[in-house]
Amino acid sequence: MARLAAKEGARHLAVSTVVFPFRACLFALALAIAASPAKAQTLKPYKDELFSYAKVLGQEDGGDDMTVDYQELRDINERDEIPERRVKRAYVSLGVKSEQVNETLDIGGRGLDVTRVGPDRGAGFSVIFIHGRGGDRRLGANDFSFGGNFNRLKNLAVANGGVYYAPSVRSFDTAGAADIAGLVRYASERSGGRPVVLACASMGSFICWGVSRDASAVAALSGMMVMGGVSDPDFTKSAAYKAKLPMFFSHGSRDSVYPAEGQKALYRSLKAKGYPTRLVLFESGSHGTPVRMTDWRDALNWIGGH
Repeated sequence: MARLAAKEGARHLAVSTVVFPFRACLFALALAIAASPAKAQTLKPYKDELFSYAKVLGQEDGGDDMTVDYQELRDINERDEIPERRVKRAYVSLGVKSEQVNETLDIGGRGLDVTRVGPDRGAGFSVIFIHGRGGDRRLGANDFSFGGNFNRLKNLAVANGGVYYAPSVRSFDTAGAADIAGLVRYASERSGGRPVVLACASMGSFICWGVSRDASAVAALSGMMVMGGVSDPDFTKSAAYKAKLPMFFSHGSRDSVYPAEGQKALYRSLKAKGYPTRLVLFESGSHGTPVRMTDWRDALNWIGGH
């Protein structure tokens, strides 16, 4: 499978490659427009029969540590019309593109190019996806790549009253993290303080770890997702850790760019401290597998339940 990113050098945050104040009940309440405040809500299904995990090989920690079967022949060749480039039509619904715009936002005096899918104001929740090295906002807005998983995310957001942002990250360093921390605050303000989830893939994980140090951005977040990314050995020093921001990890067991062992070790360390965290490991999956195979509805509902 084509890698989401090559071995990623360039300037980046000081995070080793070796080795939350919004409570999630608020997130769950905001997922449904007319939800009862006494009853947790979840995202409505969208093509779950195509995107749910096909076979769970093992679970621990009450299901928070999950190993999922991944097979390239089934999950790429049989799913795609053109392998790794164009998913079969059954996996996408393109009507959601009527809700999609490209725009440049003023974030702290700097222009930030984003694709937005959903309302500009008043969204019930916001999801922000951060691409890896060599990508831009087009990656997170592509309906047909990565098995149609971004099209599903768009549809999940719009159908549940939410909004989805896919920004172009200019640099994977403190300046880039500051841009996205500003976008988190912007999304929160535009939605009237409703929940925001930040998801970072591959080298984009440097951005997530940077944002985790920004107390004001953390205050606007309801959860964070790291997909095939680097682990952060200093996460316990962050504002996100102090706030117990729910952390969702997904990784391929055969990732040769950022080995899964680092993320697994971080998950175990956090879980041992009673921290709200979850790990989905795709058995035999490579670097780009989590972006293709992570079940967005499952992940967002997990965050909403915490």
